[in-house]
Amino acid sequence: MTAPRIELPQGTLDLLVLRVAAAGPIHGYGIAQRIRQISGDVLQAPQGSLYPALHRLEKRRLLVAEWRPSDTGREAKFYRLTPRGRAQLQEQVESWTRLAEAVGLILRTAGGDAG
Repeated sequence: MTAPRIELPQGTLDLLVLRVAAAGPIHGYGIAQRIRQISGDVLQAPQGSLYPALHRLEKRRLLVAEWRPSDTGREAKFYRLTPRGRAQLQEQVESWTRLAEAVGLILRTAGGDAG
C-alpha cells in the first residue's frame, strides 16, 4: 500500500527541482520520476506545475538547459544547475531544514491532543 499523495506547499517544487538537478543533467520527465521515486510515491510533480517551474528557474538563471538525445533516442531538454543555482539550493536547503526542525519541535512539545 502506498502512502497518500501530498500537495506540495508553495515554493517547494522549485527546491525539489534544484535538488534533483544537482545530481547532474536531467530532463523534465526524469525530474518528475525522481521526485516521485525518492519520496516513496508520496510527492509528485505534475507536468502543469513542473514545466512552468523549470522555465521559471531557467529564466532566473538557476538552471541552464540543452537539447540532446534521451535514453529513448528522442531529443529532450536536459537541465543542470548553474553556480547561482547551487548557491540558491544551499540557501533553500538551510532555510527548509530550520523550518522543518522548528515545526517538528512545536509538534512534539506544544501539548494538546492532535486527534
